[in-house]
Amino acid sequence: MDATILARIQFAFTAGFHFLFPPLTIGMAWILVVFMGRWKKTGEEFWRETARFWTKLFTVSFAVGVATGLTMEFQFGMNWADYSRFVGDIFGAPLAAEGIFSFFLESTFLGVLIFGWNRFSPKMLWFASLMVAVGSTLSALWIIIANSWMQTPAGFEIMGNRAVLTDFFAAALNPSTLPRYLHTINAALMTGAFFVVGVSAWYLIKKRHFRFASESLKLGLIVAVLATIGQLLNGHYSAVQVTYTQPEKLAAMEGQFETQKGAGLFLFGLPDAEAEKTHFRVEIPKALSLLATGDPNAEIKGLKAFPKEDRPPVLATFASFHIMVGLWSLFAAYVAVGLYLMKKGRLYDQPLFLKASVAMVPLPFIANEFGWMAAEVGRQPWAVYQVIRTKDAVSTNVSAGEILFSLLVYAAVYGLLFFLWTYLLRKLIRKGPALDDAQGKEVTS
Repeated sequence: MDATILARIQFAFTAGFHFLFPPLTIGMAWILVVFMGRWKKTGEEFWRETARFWTKLFTVSFAVGVATGLTMEFQFGMNWADYSRFVGDIFGAPLAAEGIFSFFLESTFLGVLIFGWNRFSPKMLWFASLMVAVGSTLSALWIIIANSWMQTPAGFEIMGNRAVLTDFFAAALNPSTLPRYLHTINAALMTGAFFVVGVSAWYLIKKRHFRFASESLKLGLIVAVLATIGQLLNGHYSAVQVTYTQPEKLAAMEGQFETQKGAGLFLFGLPDAEAEKTHFRVEIPKALSLLATGDPNAEIKGLKAFPKEDRPPVLATFASFHIMVGLWSLFAAYVAVGLYLMKKGRLYDQPLFLKASVAMVPLPFIANEFGWMAAEVGRQPWAVYQVIRTKDAVSTNVSAGEILFSLLVYAAVYGLLFFLWTYLLRKLIRKGPALDDAQGKEVTS
């Protein structure tokens, strides 16, 4: 197999696996801040043990996220050396800042949370949880800055055979940074919230830890509602940005081959790159033009407006984008039902809703993966949009066999990490918080 294809597969595999964990830990971190705040305010042991339980689940996920993220750095030097040489002056800065300003902040205060329960005051532990949340959110910002520069590069000049940074703020605040960052943080809040809701619902189904489970479920649901509404707004903001800065990506996400005024929004279809046509179309007339520009009669460029060698893989981009949007629709329906049940005072005694809550846990992870696919596959064939092609960014001195071997090693290691992650989470969840099932009081025995 071609070395470039294998390098892309390896990076997609490692990045996709790693991306399971940061959204979860970012979302859980902010929920943890609330639990710690209630303990700080009330001094009640119930809130102490509630916060401590969620801290344990957070820590396990954070540790696996760190382990899987380290390999990402090595790949730039191993499989993508030409890319690193070309953009290292720009791309390396936000990655270094993420490590210096964000990761150390997050990991240092996480150490306080892990080892400081009997050493520090509730106020100090709450502050530590806040710094963990701030650090994880800032970490995402630096990574999004680096990735967004690949989508909409700015603040640089080509000098010789290298991209040289000329304006840090223009590069960092490139056109896609803010919409993509808000979209990602909202997705993280949804992931953490649905995880908390699902675990809490499991306890209610098992008739264990009622107060703990009901308080956790209620907070998780409130965060899920707010994040789901926010995702509608931020998703729209991001799509508008793509319309003006990466029109071929928008065309691929929507299966739009023809340039058209008053373009319809495809709810369903099967794009055919060979025939340059989307089959079995179900669309809302003029909706794409309206949503993308605010004008129902605005012109939207189709894929035929771009050379074939510059077009993204249309089927993969279209499918991943529509799966992500479809899952958001499911989330919206779920939180609407949850709000209704909360208003009626029946949130904790509906078996069907509780079972659905448990089943929903993996879906935000899946939506995150497909959203990432739509963004990255939709950028192809460019490693940096309209600056350097992916085929020109791969290392020339690493053979296909060497990449395949390292891919197999990564798969084995990541498989082991995934097993350990799920095993430890299951063990901690089955054990539960150190609270009495009936009263929600701390277990003293």
